[in-house]
Amino acid sequence: MTALPIPNITMNDGKQIPQLGLGVFLVEPGETERIVTEALEVGYRHIDTARIYDNEAEVGAAIAKSGIPREELFITTKLWNSDQEDPHGAFNASMDRLGLETVDLYLVHWPIPEFGTALGAWKGLIEIAETGRATSIGVSNFEIPHLQQLLDETGVVPAINQIELHPLNQRRALREFCREHGIAIEAWGPLAQGKSDLFERPEIVAAAATHGKSPAQVILRWHLQHDTIIFPKTTRRERMIENADILDFDLSAAEMAAIDGLDEQHNFGPDPSTFNRR
Repeated sequence: MTALPIPNITMNDGKQIPQLGLGVFLVEPGETERIVTEALEVGYRHIDTARIYDNEAEVGAAIAKSGIPREELFITTKLWNSDQEDPHGAFNASMDRLGLETVDLYLVHWPIPEFGTALGAWKGLIEIAETGRATSIGVSNFEIPHLQQLLDETGVVPAINQIELHPLNQRRALREFCREHGIAIEAWGPLAQGKSDLFERPEIVAAAATHGKSPAQVILRWHLQHDTIIFPKTTRRERMIENADILDFDLSAAEMAAIDGLDEQHNFGPDPSTFNRR
């Protein structure tokens, strides 16, 4: 199984992360092993899961059966909200389910400010990283005040902030804050989760026609050219192949600007400032 020629992003800890991977959010546990196996066969080497997805064990099974050397893979999982007061225990449980000794990236999944436990969770992740079992650590869905608290209280800058990001919700102030602090951005829902008319927008359709690509490929290429890390979810091998076929063209400055102009600050997922599910 030959790896796809995916470009890497260098994080602020000096480690590299593939800019394109496969996400398994809302992938049923019974389907996950097959889907991850197919992704690895296609050439993906970056897999993003989480404890709350309830499919870490299936991700681990696919990895174990693949025969791919561990050092060629980049595996991310996340600390769920109800586990923020015991990050070490939650991490060990995730590692047991994955069947791995180390994870490449471990994230605090949500800031849940109502409970005030994210700072303690972050301190736990710092300790886990010091053991070497989590090669890099970061956060997910953290807004500027949440990030600022971590910086002020610990001085340890997250390597990654994984956020809802797509042409209709471009998060420019947050992205700029992260850029200033060397925090790489990962986009979840990079295609707006199929909950919009994004694929029909004239700016996207025109670029797709110009380059002989699909609207989805144009949007994913837009992300890459903004140095965003993406892991679009799909359950179909042919879509995995299509999503990766975005390395042989460049959007022009005018095309990038046109897509930049689609920003409506419209989110389709929860508001991180109020989301409190545990």
